[in-house]
Amino acid sequence: MTPASHDEPTIRLLLVDDEENLRLALKTYLRKQNWDVVAVSSVDEALASMERDPAPYVVTDVRMPGGRSGMDLLAEVRKRWPATVVLVMSAYGSHDDALAAIKAGAQDYLTKPFAPVDLAFTLRKAQERGALRRENRELRAALARENRFDSLVARSESMKGLFNTIARVAGFKTTVLINGETGVGKELIARSIHTRSPRAHRPFVAINCGAIPENLIESELFGHKKGAFTDASSDKRGLFEEAEGGTLFLDEIADLPLPLQVKLLRVLQEGTFRRLGETHDRKADVRVVAASAKDISKEVKSSRFREDLFFRLNVLAVTIPPLRQRREDTPLLVDHFIVRFNDRLGTSIQAVEPKAMQILAEYSWPGNVRELEHAIERSMVLCENTVLTANDLDPRIREPSDPVAAELEKGNYSIKKTTRIIEEILIRRALDKTKGNRTRASELLEISHRALLYKIKEFGIG
Repeated sequence: MTPASHDEPTIRLLLVDDEENLRLALKTYLRKQNWDVVAVSSVDEALASMERDPAPYVVTDVRMPGGRSGMDLLAEVRKRWPATVVLVMSAYGSHDDALAAIKAGAQDYLTKPFAPVDLAFTLRKAQERGALRRENRELRAALARENRFDSLVARSESMKGLFNTIARVAGFKTTVLINGETGVGKELIARSIHTRSPRAHRPFVAINCGAIPENLIESELFGHKKGAFTDASSDKRGLFEEAEGGTLFLDEIADLPLPLQVKLLRVLQEGTFRRLGETHDRKADVRVVAASAKDISKEVKSSRFREDLFFRLNVLAVTIPPLRQRREDTPLLVDHFIVRFNDRLGTSIQAVEPKAMQILAEYSWPGNVRELEHAIERSMVLCENTVLTANDLDPRIREPSDPVAAELEKGNYSIKKTTRIIEEILIRRALDKTKGNRTRASELLEISHRALLYKIKEFGIG
């Protein structure tokens, strides 16, 4: 290997080996290749050097005196300096040792004896892989920025349309009703509406109407006067007062008891309310954003929700599509969660293997984005490498149960919904079998090409 150009910047490398002659030979050769080499003979010296000046590359022997091995150093470096690339070398190398080192996070493995040029070549490969990973991360980051809307990320046409709607309506005080299944991100949408409104500098207050006992929710919303009931030992401000000038997000509004629905309607129509136990009205300058996983129109027909309140809330309605109808958003969301959890958990996951990403993209996600978020966090905690693999995923996701059976287990007996699930499964399998050839797929499905195109658009199949 020819010496590196001296125009190239030197890169710091920590070399750890108890054999003095080998250290000197490798140090001399690598310095000619423009590496800034620091050579030490033990794990303790290596850690002390890293604490003084962390090196982006570490090359360590496996077996060394002092009771601490190169594998111990590898574990410590991965934990404390996750961006550092570690190469492991050993005269006692075996295939099992190599697998153990790679699994523990080593970039590569060399078996002694080797020539200095072999180490230089291995380091060059590691640099090239690192450059590719950085470029990949930058491209993914650019893609995420391009497809980011406040704290939300999406590239599907349905979500882009939703984002455009939010941007248009955020500046008005109009009441917004957000519809969508559990876990699709209704509160995030509500926060975006608040953030983009003139009320952004005022409070955003959220309450889950189904999570508070019926005998307490009126006090939570409107407050109470001291002595209004047995435990009212002092005056209490309600959430309408807490949200004054800002936004009040009423999640699971369909679970609001009927008597409270009357009082909420009064606030929306007249802008006034009363604390429990008081006889005078208070003004409420609050924008209300409500959300529900239930179909409120059906709740109205069943007399569980007031029709007049529904009309008042439904001035502007938006619906968040479930994740299974916008599968092209899944890879973006996976990358988004990996970045977030790397920061929160101190992990250093760099990528997702294609097979694992395919599994994630094809899973139906009945719990939507929230379920995906929890699945990624679990997988990252269990992952022992820098790449998430299929084996790191929950077996329930790797081997999902029959989706029709899953719907029946949830108590859904709708022929219409079940038929849609079967249609989507058949279309995806036909497209897989024909490698995306839609004409051939339509023949397999025994439907017209035009009908297939319509279904592909309807199900959000990329």
